[in-house]
This record gives sequence, C-alpha cells and structure tokens, in this order.
Amino acid sequence: MNFKVGDKVVVIAGSDKGKEGKIIKTLRSENKVIVEGVHIVKKHQKPTGTETGGIVEVEAPIHASNVMIIDPKTKKGTRIGHTTDTKTGKKIRITKKSNEKLD
Repeated sequence: MNFKVGDKVVVIAGSDKGKEGKIIKTLRSENKVIVEGVHIVKKHQKPTGTETGGIVEVEAPIHASNVMIIDPKTKKGTRIGHTTDTKTGKKIRITKKSNEKLD
C-alpha cells in the first residue's frame, strides 16, 4: 500500500464518492485506510468509567483501492509512483500527473 498517515485523499468509489479528507490510520494487513469525515457509521457503545454510553458516529475503514491521493499541484486525484532520489539514493513517492515529490 502506498498511503501514509496524513496524506490528503479523495474517494473515487462508493457512497462517499467525491469526498476529500486526510488519512487518520492505515490498516496494512487488510489493505484499508480510515479517512477523516468519510464513511461515517453509527456504533452502539457501552458506558465505560470515563465515557457515557449511547450511539456514537465513527469513521469506518475503506479499501485502499477506493481512494486516490490528491496531487498538490493540480488539486485532483492521481496515482502514486516511485523513484530514487539522485542526491540521497533513497526511494521516494511521486505523483504520476505532475511528477511532484510527496512527503
């Protein structure tokens, strides 16, 4: 999976298609991401010592294939590519549309 926590993404499939948000958490073993403000579900929660119980709205995971990273230059969805940095020799992520460096 090419996504990291903090990446700005746009949803490209499903009921929340077109919504944008930041990645809160990545679930690498399941190939899913949790995006802020997207795929809100209601969860019934029992009261604990610090919190009251009731129906709580939380973000649910989305499959990574249903989101696309936002290009910093064009502000549209794009794919992620990889290349090596010529100065340091490290592998870096780039956007396919504008060849901008991510991170």
